[in-house]
Amino acid sequence: MKVLGMGNALVDVLALIDNDTLLSQLELPKGSMQLIDEQKKEALHKAMENMDTFLASGGSASNTITGIAKLGIGTGFIGRVGKDFYGNYYKEDLEGYNVKSQLIVCNESSGVATTFVSKDGQRTFGTYLGAAAGLSAEDLNSEDFAGYDYFYIEGYLVQNLSLIRKAILLAKENGLKVVLDMASYNVVEASRDFLLEIIPEYVDIIFANEEEAKALCNTEPEEALEQIAGMVDIAIVKIGEKGSFIKRGDEKVFVPALKVNCIDTTGAGDLYAAGFLYGLINNMSLEEAGEVGTLLAGNVIQGMGPKMDSEKWDELIAIVKK
Repeated sequence: MKVLGMGNALVDVLALIDNDTLLSQLELPKGSMQLIDEQKKEALHKAMENMDTFLASGGSASNTITGIAKLGIGTGFIGRVGKDFYGNYYKEDLEGYNVKSQLIVCNESSGVATTFVSKDGQRTFGTYLGAAAGLSAEDLNSEDFAGYDYFYIEGYLVQNLSLIRKAILLAKENGLKVVLDMASYNVVEASRDFLLEIIPEYVDIIFANEEEAKALCNTEPEEALEQIAGMVDIAIVKIGEKGSFIKRGDEKVFVPALKVNCIDTTGAGDLYAAGFLYGLINNMSLEEAGEVGTLLAGNVIQGMGPKMDSEKWDELIAIVKK
């Protein structure tokens, strides 16, 4: 079994902030993902000048794909980067995880997600998409999907309607199951009609947090779970530090979250998806797959950024595979 991901190829530049007044000064609503231009990106990086910053190749789908690759599953990733420092860093990082790089390289500046991490672990993004935003339907062809079993899309791409339409059609033509992670409540709000059109027809598995589920279904998490599960094979609604609900047909489970010291929630949902898909591919029960997702998510939030070091991965892999 192999998993292909498609998403915004972004390098995360993260900084821990002492208090949230800085977010107000920079006009970034706490917990949101705001798209910004190059000028604003420079202003945010200036605000970070005297902070300790942390660099990681990111983008929601890429975090999930590298997580799945770490667990020993064959993976590939479609995205778009520039011929610059960040673009080279991104490609090398993917390949370091044994992910097949299906990147389109162009002459624009690579995308950067400037991320401010509050004391409570909440993340606020100023995202300069740069080259990543230029990924288009014309970049995709049927061969990209050959040999894969699952196609994982991050919700941040949903605003590019023609790209998503072509991608899911090619995935289905090649017999792949389509997995959609909702990504952000404001993206769901902006693309609700389109999502409700494509989900019942093309999507097999959905990951959403409580705000995203609420934005899609205009209701509370458990009721939203029921509605989403009526449209897809498997619905997962994550309710933060409480845990996650999973539903497939008449089967419904709740998996409690790990009680840990949260430093930075960057990558939590992405790594949960990686663990869950690993469990699914290995014929685990819904509860067991949810527990693998919870284990990865509960560990990534104990450090900065969406990635964990090799030592931590070795420890987790030993638990998962025992």
